[in-house]
Amino acid sequence: MLRRLVVVFLVPLLAVLLLLGSATAWSATRGIQQGFYAEQLGDLGYFAASARQALRSGSTTVIDAEVHRFHEVYGTEVMVFDLAGGVWAAGGAADRVLADDEAARVRLALSGRRADAPEPVFPWMLAESSLAEPVFDDGDVIGAVMVSTDIEAPRTQILQQILLLSIVSILAVGLGVLLVFQMARWVLSPVRRLDEAMVAIERGAMDARVSEDTGPPELRRMTRVFNGMADEIERVMTRQQEFALNASHELRNPLNALLLRVEHLSTGLGAEWQGDIEETREEGRRMVRILETLLALARGGRADTAVSAVDLSVLAARRADAWRDVAAQRGVRMQAGAEASVMSVTDRTIVESALDAVIDNAVKFSPPDSVVVVEASRQGDRCRLTVRDHGPGLTVAEAASATDRFWRSEDSGETPGTGLGLAIATDLLETIGGELTVASADGGGLIVSLVLPDGAVG
Repeated sequence: MLRRLVVVFLVPLLAVLLLLGSATAWSATRGIQQGFYAEQLGDLGYFAASARQALRSGSTTVIDAEVHRFHEVYGTEVMVFDLAGGVWAAGGAADRVLADDEAARVRLALSGRRADAPEPVFPWMLAESSLAEPVFDDGDVIGAVMVSTDIEAPRTQILQQILLLSIVSILAVGLGVLLVFQMARWVLSPVRRLDEAMVAIERGAMDARVSEDTGPPELRRMTRVFNGMADEIERVMTRQQEFALNASHELRNPLNALLLRVEHLSTGLGAEWQGDIEETREEGRRMVRILETLLALARGGRADTAVSAVDLSVLAARRADAWRDVAAQRGVRMQAGAEASVMSVTDRTIVESALDAVIDNAVKFSPPDSVVVVEASRQGDRCRLTVRDHGPGLTVAEAASATDRFWRSEDSGETPGTGLGLAIATDLLETIGGELTVASADGGGLIVSLVLPDGAVG
């Protein structure tokens, strides 16, 4: 955006400076040319009067002395021609051969016509300018005078003027560029600070704000609106954190009490109940880990991931067993894959929570007497946990929207749910760099895959 603003400001400025500089250079050049031409005309008039007296008297003594002296002092060559066109007096080389254009001017002057204005003098043109004037006596032409002047002096003046104007133009352009950049930065300073504040808020610094006294007045209102929006977001986030903190803290006490009661009840049960008791203990410990993660999120805005080596095949089998009774109430069978050990370095709690959300969704939409298969696999350097159900399935467009919050299929009917299961699983996996994919399965149903990040090891 800075580049576009600079272009918008700078191009008109440069165009104006170029036009003004060109007009000034042309005016200065024409002024020097006109001054030079006026001097030539003055010299020509003076020598025309002197030549008339000399031609009338028939003596070249006076005119010869004048033209030679003028040539020595000013370097200007003066030639006087008689009516026949012969050189009658000359200040310089009397035997000089006239150029074609000079001869034409002399013939024109001898015919009684005065000299035309010279062509514009530019530094790259010829270094000599000649003017011819008829000499009259009582209305009759008796001769002609030609003045040839070296234009090196006016050319030098023109070059000096152009050089001076170029330096001034360069300085003006440099100053203009500096002013344009400063103006663009001033205009964009609120936008830049808004961008920095948004990045800071994205990284968790919810107290990031933007000063409202910088930039043009039109952008200060945007700054005030942003600060108000940030205040409201911070209030909402604070309320959410307080709610999560209070809820997770209040749930810990009844959960601990429930685990103590399980331990108390286990002392009065026979050995045949030990498997169920251990599963209950494991579910309780898992609930404790989830609450600890929720507390960490509520206190610091992020959870400290407990990364460790996890056998995904074992994890899949345990979660399938944990859901077996719930699925049986719906007439659905749970089945764990039989693949060998699939080791991954990941966060067990996050993976279990995401997998539970996916299994819950699969059991909910599976018809009776169907099977939900949970299995782990490795594909290259990535690990997958897949949940395969035999429910109604989704179209390609619906599968692309399945992970959106509160999205539900039109075919879900009266099946209870909020449309948050897969969205929550997606968010959980993103915290460890994973992803969740949804695809239709051959023969009906869905295959939902939990893809662990590239850091997984076998």
